[in-house]
Amino acid sequence: MSLFIASVGFGIVTAAVLAIAAVGFTVQFGVTEVLNLAYASVMIACAYIAYLVNQTGQSVWLGMVAAAVAGALISLLINKYIYAPFQRRGTSHTAVVIVSLGVLLIIEFTVQALEGPANVSYTMSQGSTFVLGGLILTTVQFIIIGLSLAFMVGLHLVLRYTRFGKAMRATAADRTLARNCGIRTDRVVTLACIFTGALCGIAGTVFAINSGSFGATSADLFLVLILAAVFLGGPGQPYGAMVGALVIGLATEVSAVFITSDYKYVSAFVILLVILAVRPRGLFNAGAIG
Repeated sequence: MSLFIASVGFGIVTAAVLAIAAVGFTVQFGVTEVLNLAYASVMIACAYIAYLVNQTGQSVWLGMVAAAVAGALISLLINKYIYAPFQRRGTSHTAVVIVSLGVLLIIEFTVQALEGPANVSYTMSQGSTFVLGGLILTTVQFIIIGLSLAFMVGLHLVLRYTRFGKAMRATAADRTLARNCGIRTDRVVTLACIFTGALCGIAGTVFAINSGSFGATSADLFLVLILAAVFLGGPGQPYGAMVGALVIGLATEVSAVFITSDYKYVSAFVILLVILAVRPRGLFNAGAIG
């Protein structure tokens, strides 16, 4: 029982990391209409940016800020100079997904060529360890959970109570109609890429912190969890991605208690297949940003 409860704690931390990544991924998809498989490689590239800052003797949390800036810039450039030109030429969604897979490989191999094949780790303390009724969490893990909750609340406030959030929702629902209503949709897409790119950089850093060590291809399997959380909640639905992240995060870690940990990602697909068999559009229905 104690092992099960401990796995729940690990699952909550995994869900916190996954929520940041999945929400950024799904909001970006909702606005740009691109299923950006390169998202995971951008995460790792940003994790390395944080690593370089950390190696100068600075705090990894300062490195996370640099990673967020890098993520925003990389995401903006990828959309502006790669995805958007293909979309303007009428390239099919499937073809653009294949293009994003190519971008993923380019980024991964570039990072590997620059940093080498060996895994690296941040220089940081995990802080004190707390035991709460069987849950075993460190100070850093509590910080990750707190950051995730803060970002989720912040996203809710942005979507519901700011002009940018409302414009982003309108653009995701119907870009042509939004443009005809006077919304500068191109600017909204640009700002959305910056916003979700920053989340991507932050997600990459906390993923690397939680993993302990990371390399150029470390986020490839994590991309599986991101996609599972996104499609479980409904593509384009940030609130669905939050719920999906919680379900998938808990499922992967708890299932490791009952099966070999090497196969814990299988549980994510099992849950996804069951939910999609019952609700093909996800728990919150795929579509415009809710």
